[in-house]
Amino acid sequence: MTRFALTVEYDGRPFMGWQRQDHGPSVQQAIEDAAFEITGERVAVHAAGRTDAGVHALGMRAHLDVARTITPFRLMEALNARLRPDPVAILDCVEVAADWHARFSCLARYYEYRIVQRRAPLTWERGLAWRVANPLDAEAMSQGAARLVGRHDFTTFRSVHCQADSPLRTLDRLEVVREGERISVFASARSFLHHQVRSMVGCLALVGQGKWTPDDMTAALEARDRAELGLNAPSDGLFFVRADYP
Repeated sequence: MTRFALTVEYDGRPFMGWQRQDHGPSVQQAIEDAAFEITGERVAVHAAGRTDAGVHALGMRAHLDVARTITPFRLMEALNARLRPDPVAILDCVEVAADWHARFSCLARYYEYRIVQRRAPLTWERGLAWRVANPLDAEAMSQGAARLVGRHDFTTFRSVHCQADSPLRTLDRLEVVREGERISVFASARSFLHHQVRSMVGCLALVGQGKWTPDDMTAALEARDRAELGLNAPSDGLFFVRADYP
């Protein structure tokens, strides 16, 4: 049995999320079905993160175990051939140790949330960014983001459906970068709670619009109450960028 680590890029719009679902297509199912066509084996594909419906990935890491003898390059090429026309691509495939795990060996996860601040509707970026019509103050958003960096109880920014054992997380980076009408929010941590990034970005947008102040971000965090959340940003603009390993 050989364990292969994959780097996966996908457009999340057609999928119910990464994880296999009974009620719709998933990225996991697409890759597992493609692997079955190649090997005849029912494999399980494990990922660094379980992205929600509509969330995208630039460099998701995943792994699968295959009994058949096959080189990493041939497996990557065969998976890509069988994944078409789904918007999923295997960018890299390498053999790893049997105890390497895409989820549990991960040291850090990186996300980017893309906002386009303009009145006109999005065309080719529809579903790939969050359009905010009202003007956004990126400097105020940066001040609000700084209030969340560090180790905190992120209950307010946690989905009621989150299955994590603890709401405590250490947020290593939450940075707001503006380039013209485009605003990117970069977040990194060893792990995130369900909807944490989208919830933080939604509240930062309120700060950017002047509806909240940076102090309101602190108050929401310290409330440790989901009812105090101001806004959960849509899935459209969220991208899983990469994962770090030893």
